[in-house]
Amino acid sequence: AKARATPTSHQGWAAPLWGGGLDPGAHPRGVTTQEHHSVTQWVPCRFYEKVQALHQDPKASVDNPLLAFSLIKRLHSDWPNVIYSDEATENTQALHAGFKEVEQELPGAEDLDGAARALMRLQDVYALSVKGMANGVFQPAGASRPPLYSPGRRVSLSADDCFHVGKVAYDTGDYYHSIAWLEEAVGLFRLSYGSWNPEDRSSLEDALDHLAFSYFMAGNISHALSLSKEFLHYDPSNRRVARNVAKYEKLLETGMAASAGPLRRPNGTRLQSRDAYEELCQRPGGQPSPEQLPRLSCSYETNGSPYLLLQPAKKEVVRIRPYVALYHDFISDAEAETIKELAGPWLQRSVVASGEKQQKAEYRISKSAWLKDTADPVVRVLEQRIAAVTGLDLRPPYAEYLQVVNYGLGGHYEPHFDHATSRKSPLYRMKSGNRIATVMIYLSAVEAGGSTAFIYANFSVPVVKNAALFWWNLRRNGDGDEDTLHAGCPVLAGDKWVANKWIHEHGQEFRRPCSTDPQD
Repeated sequence: AKARATPTSHQGWAAPLWGGGLDPGAHPRGVTTQEHHSVTQWVPCRFYEKVQALHQDPKASVDNPLLAFSLIKRLHSDWPNVIYSDEATENTQALHAGFKEVEQELPGAEDLDGAARALMRLQDVYALSVKGMANGVFQPAGASRPPLYSPGRRVSLSADDCFHVGKVAYDTGDYYHSIAWLEEAVGLFRLSYGSWNPEDRSSLEDALDHLAFSYFMAGNISHALSLSKEFLHYDPSNRRVARNVAKYEKLLETGMAASAGPLRRPNGTRLQSRDAYEELCQRPGGQPSPEQLPRLSCSYETNGSPYLLLQPAKKEVVRIRPYVALYHDFISDAEAETIKELAGPWLQRSVVASGEKQQKAEYRISKSAWLKDTADPVVRVLEQRIAAVTGLDLRPPYAEYLQVVNYGLGGHYEPHFDHATSRKSPLYRMKSGNRIATVMIYLSAVEAGGSTAFIYANFSVPVVKNAALFWWNLRRNGDGDEDTLHAGCPVLAGDKWVANKWIHEHGQEFRRPCSTDPQD
């Protein structure tokens, strides 16, 4: 455990920073010097066996969000902690050299913090219990519904894992999440107090310290006092926490402590339709209105195209308003893999339009790449198929390049329109008008989550591997269709890949002409 730095103050209160409040180089209580020397030879071996047991199935390490988070954390901090610990005395030079070879390729602090935020996102959107998640169970909190995802092998989070998630929230002033995760960390640290893992960076004292201050900031002075006193039981010489205890007691004695109200979940992206969005993510599907039912159908379609005569498209009309259709078996497994392989080396963090610029945003977490039709014959054939099914002109500049997107751990895209809602949008730089239609192809399957939710239309479409989802973004009169507000729900389990083809309104004048009704 590291010594605590001089803490910063918040309105005269000493807030905890990093470290366990112990003297430099001190071992946690319950571990003697003799015991310390006895573990020097087996620490690296035990760590290796732990990793090997967790990752027997490489694919499961990506599919299960808890395994994915713990893998990122292990590569970023746990492994270096073991290698550079005093206990790793055997083959020290080889251990350090091996780590240095791959250090540049390992996840960074930004990756680890992003993984922690992803777990909190899954907690929120799918209303998951933090205690359940820590135990490897993806069960909605307080619900009798079955788990949203049941991994083949349950994996639990450690106390140090839970502490890190809570501290990421704590560092941003998000006490709603920090309290839930630090409570779980404190409970797990209490159960294992006296045992010692050299890969851990935190301790019971750390968790108690941060949790106490979180409760104070949330207005629960009495609980902050109780936790601070428990901290002093383990580290009675900590003057900063002792001063906080005295201040907490004074607040309670003078009656100056305000009563703690219910903690409100932060809405960092100011999403107005958050409740509807999350409800649709939790319950994929949605019943169409009675008047729409007779008009929904499944059919084989040639769309008047010779390209589709021998192999018609398998079309399922999902909704009439907005018009949404799902084309099953639109792409083959081999074609999907080729597109993913082509895009893989070029993937970068996805950006969104912000005024006249494009920038990264928390409400869109994914990586994307753009493929020209000259990149590979598979891309060219796919574009011909899209043109045949939609009947639209995809020749430049009437359509954008194929965008390939990968949504990993907790990857999502909050409610948005595909079409531009302002003439200042970068979309108009193509000089081909607004986005009239979207074709989104599912290149992979997911085990849970990842649905495409249409917020105002109140339905969602689950991921269907190799299928293509089509909808009109604009009405025939050129106005944006507000019913197409949609979102990519967070991936709960799995690795979601999609390919987007956005088609613009210029060039489609005679393919989708205006109607006689100005409102249409």
